[in-house]
Amino acid sequence: ISFWFLEFLGTAEVESALVKHPSVAQAAVIGRPHPVKGEAIIAFATLTESNEEDEEKLVQDLRVLVRGEIGPFAAPDVIAITPSLPMTRSGKIMRRVLRKISAGEADQLGDVSTLADPSVVDTLIDLIAKQET
Repeated sequence: ISFWFLEFLGTAEVESALVKHPSVAQAAVIGRPHPVKGEAIIAFATLTESNEEDEEKLVQDLRVLVRGEIGPFAAPDVIAITPSLPMTRSGKIMRRVLRKISAGEADQLGDVSTLADPSVVDTLIDLIAKQET
């Protein structure tokens, strides 16, 4: 998935910027349709065990970090702090699961038999529902 605003931007660039923050252990970025921009940038981040920052402040800091590293156009529309990401047993992030959950299509996840921890799906569904309100 790539985003196009004023220039071409890939998810890896945004993920790399996010993990530069000392509190972020892992990050995954997806695109979600947006009525004005075409694609909204949705970021998911897991935190290091040593993190003690306030979540709202951390989200603001992460947006500032991405703006500084890449530019204002790359700041995520949503940054969801999550205890874990949907990973396969071999350690790959299942971005399609993130896309479906983010789009409100959690009932259409497809084959998730390779998820290392299937409970992460319910956690993410709840998290996104809270982000939307």
